[in-house]
Amino acid sequence: MTTLHAPTRLGDTWREWLAENLAMGASVDEARAAAVAGCGDADAVDAELAELTGHPYFAVCRRLALRYDWMESVLDTYRALRNSDGGGTLERRADLTPEEFFSRYYFGNRPVVIEGLMTDWPALEWTLESLATKCGDAQVEVMTGRDANPDHAWQYDRHRTTMPFRDYLTALGSGVRTNDYYMVPRNENWSGPLRPLAADVRPPAGIVDPSAVGHLLLGPAGTVTPLHVDNSSVLLCQVLGRKHVRLVPSYERHLVYPRGGTFSAVDAADPDPVRHPRFAEATVLETVLEPGQMLLVPVGWWHWVEALDVSATVTFHHFCTPGQNHKMATPPAAGQDD
Repeated sequence: MTTLHAPTRLGDTWREWLAENLAMGASVDEARAAAVAGCGDADAVDAELAELTGHPYFAVCRRLALRYDWMESVLDTYRALRNSDGGGTLERRADLTPEEFFSRYYFGNRPVVIEGLMTDWPALEWTLESLATKCGDAQVEVMTGRDANPDHAWQYDRHRTTMPFRDYLTALGSGVRTNDYYMVPRNENWSGPLRPLAADVRPPAGIVDPSAVGHLLLGPAGTVTPLHVDNSSVLLCQVLGRKHVRLVPSYERHLVYPRGGTFSAVDAADPDPVRHPRFAEATVLETVLEPGQMLLVPVGWWHWVEALDVSATVTFHHFCTPGQNHKMATPPAAGQDD
């Protein structure tokens, strides 16, 4: 008597992959070929496809995906319009007035490099030695052990370390190029132990709320903040060293392969055209931010940052506008790729 064997059931990873790709418009033949090549079990793939394509839940997913396609077409149209109106260029302005800052850039959702608004900042005279003199005994929080965890950017709670500021400055002074440790804004350093340093910055009048408390980013050459998006606008003010910045417009979210909610799966320093082919369509603006320059990163704009030198940056999020900033909802981080 012949015994019939039911096909092996696919694991959840491949089941999700099939559902997502079919919902987003891949043909059954394309999805089947890729799944069989990946998992090696044609019978299991065929059984899953038969169950999936006949399920009413899948019909709902497909309708939602069609709405998503329509939204992408709206974004693509807006992208074409913006690129025909200078959207493919990162503007640079000297002595920008508050009125134009808000009308063209903040409310226009356009990034801009600003020069001439930091000339009165004592912070431009900072050195590692002067910082140690001012606050060397303060206990500060630093993110350490980043190299061992490729997901350190959003798993930051695992990397919090407290140390004397003087010891951290000594590490920076070693000249080692590394991404292993970095003082990022996710702490109370600036409003707490390093508060005396705030006297050395001057929030630009009429642009940043004068009562605003900024944040300090301080790290060695080689620190990288992966491609990500903030849920509100931010003004980067470069104080010490240089930073290489790449930006992707807010309306090109569908080209950056969002991952973990506010991060991208794309390595903006070395994009993989096989894994992330649509990123080649993205508009990538870039600049090297020098001491004394500011950069407005508008809400929703994706940005990647690499320190070229030992670098200190002060950031502001509270602007002279009702509500101090415009915030978008933080996208869910339900999976590795969304």
